[in-house]
Amino acid sequence: MPTYFLLLVLVSLLLLSACLPATTPDNLTPVTSLISASPTKISVTPVAATATPPLAPPAKQMANADVEYVRAVQASDGTWIFYVTVRHPDTGWDDYADGWDVLTPDGTVLKPDPSSPFTRLLLHPHETEQPFTRSQDGILIPRDVTQVRVRAHDLVDGYGGREVTVDLAVGQGPGFEVERGP
Repeated sequence: MPTYFLLLVLVSLLLLSACLPATTPDNLTPVTSLISASPTKISVTPVAATATPPLAPPAKQMANADVEYVRAVQASDGTWIFYVTVRHPDTGWDDYADGWDVLTPDGTVLKPDPSSPFTRLLLHPHETEQPFTRSQDGILIPRDVTQVRVRAHDLVDGYGGREVTVDLAVGQGPGFEVERGP
């Protein structure tokens, strides 16, 4: 039985060596020169392994979900409706702007639905509608807050695109307009 096993290993190694090219690069040794066999003994010469440098991770792309314009309207009950225009090169379900936030100066995200990941969750890509505007009502802004920041998020790159700071005490400014309620 052991002779049969040795013969099987030897035949397998010889078949493997037949699959290799006849010539090898200067830094490789042909498999056939690493194997020696006799009827009772097979030996393989160890070869030092060389390390291949790891591939560098791909560079993270800058986030590119940009807030282009914000219209903030105060409702009669004191809450706010925000109309936010976002531009993002949506390519489909794998990469699209998936939400936007209204934040107080201390970074608190104001959300009508506390279980939502954003002030306004965007449920689908807008690859053929750029830029696009979506609204969210029911946003409660504390009375002592006079400025908020609006940012957009994209599924792949997260936050980091253009943001708009809205001064709620004035009628308009760069990238925004405000309508105060009665």
